[in-house]
Amino acid sequence: MIAVDSSTWIAYLQGDAGDDVTLLDHALRDKQVLMVPVVLTEVLSDPKLPEDVANSLSALPLIEIQAGFWHRAGGLRAKVLRKARKARLGDALIAQTCIDRGIPLLTRDRDFLNFEKEAELVTLLPDSAVIWA
Repeated sequence: MIAVDSSTWIAYLQGDAGDDVTLLDHALRDKQVLMVPVVLTEVLSDPKLPEDVANSLSALPLIEIQAGFWHRAGGLRAKVLRKARKARLGDALIAQTCIDRGIPLLTRDRDFLNFEKEAELVTLLPDSAVIWA
């Protein structure tokens, strides 16, 4: 099982090429994708997202938030920020969701490496990963 960040979902939906897109395509066929609630919110926020795509994404199994999640996510973000590293709130929530379930995160966003360094997040980063501004 894997979770997928919005950076890879967007690339996949736009028909971009990349190792992450190929892996996501295989994982979808094998029913090995779990949806992170924050990622679903991010992707559904696109006003141009076709309704059928929104319905397909919404049909994926959603990762349930576990008790104490918000405290753990805040602590994780604080830990990364103490090291003077970038730690966006949404990224901290995504990272904590994956850490709680012990599943890897497929992403193009190198900012997740900050969470990997400070916690037990496992990231699957393709060669085409970019640094987001």
